[in-house]
Amino acid sequence: MNRPITIFTGQWADLPFDVLCEKLVKFGYDGVEPCCWGDHFDVVAAATNPDYVKQWRARLDSFGLKVFSISNHLVGQAICDRIDERHRALVTPEVWGDGDPEGVRQRAAENMKMAARAAKALGVDVVNGFTGSPIWHLLYSFPAVPSHMIEDGYKEFAARFLPILDEFQRCGVKFALEVHPTEIAFDFVTCEKALQALDYHPCFGFNYDPSHLAYQGVDYVRFLYHFRDRIFHAHMKDVWWNPTAGVSGVFGGHLEFGDMRRYWNFRSLGHGRVDFEEILRALNDIDYQGPLSVEWEDSGMDREHGAAEACAFLKKKDFPPSTIRFDAAFEKE
Repeated sequence: MNRPITIFTGQWADLPFDVLCEKLVKFGYDGVEPCCWGDHFDVVAAATNPDYVKQWRARLDSFGLKVFSISNHLVGQAICDRIDERHRALVTPEVWGDGDPEGVRQRAAENMKMAARAAKALGVDVVNGFTGSPIWHLLYSFPAVPSHMIEDGYKEFAARFLPILDEFQRCGVKFALEVHPTEIAFDFVTCEKALQALDYHPCFGFNYDPSHLAYQGVDYVRFLYHFRDRIFHAHMKDVWWNPTAGVSGVFGGHLEFGDMRRYWNFRSLGHGRVDFEEILRALNDIDYQGPLSVEWEDSGMDREHGAAEACAFLKKKDFPPSTIRFDAAFEKE
């Protein structure tokens, strides 16, 4: 049996949840990965009100859709970041409060703990999200960055996230960081450093998304094998990059998404440079049985056309692994 095809609803949060579900059924999706903003999923209500969870599930069941994870990306970004005016648009007024940076970080952390309780109440065992980073601004080492500043950043990350992960463990839920520039982990090296900082906490792993690795030049197939025991969820998203004719660098030259002067832009599945055949074979090899969740982002394509096409693309591409060797029939008794 092929893996279920779901869609991350973050890029659709402008639509009422029921309206989106109607569309997803028509597009052919098996389920949703609800974002925890807009009216799509309320972690505070789900963590504190059993009736909310029952009603939410009944709405989903009425469309014949399933849920395997929830996603609390936006508030996660505020947990470890250096807070500024950008974050006010990411979090709820309750989390923002008076805007005092440390208060925002602490309230964001409490909201992420709520997400673990909400996932448990909903009956799913993965919360996808971001961590933010206290050291992303130190990415390029000039002025020279003393090594202790990087180490201190990972220590701060651990101090903020270990209590969150302990709550996840009490709830029987895992946190899957979407490996991504601006997060504490954005490639092989930083993923290893994050795991080491957390002393390999069993509830910390990764939401795999090849698009964030590919344009950086990171081996996105090898990543699956290297972190095979920490792949808790998988986003399916494509990206296109131009290695010979770009006028801006890997991190975009302050150009907005969709600007053709960028070195790279996200694309709908099958319209970029990501090799999904190799990804799906690797997911089979590591025995990943979770959903393939489309994170649809393409500035040059109508999203409804793209979402329907992406679902069909994955249903055609995905295949179950073999249970026998093809040449076993030639072996003698």
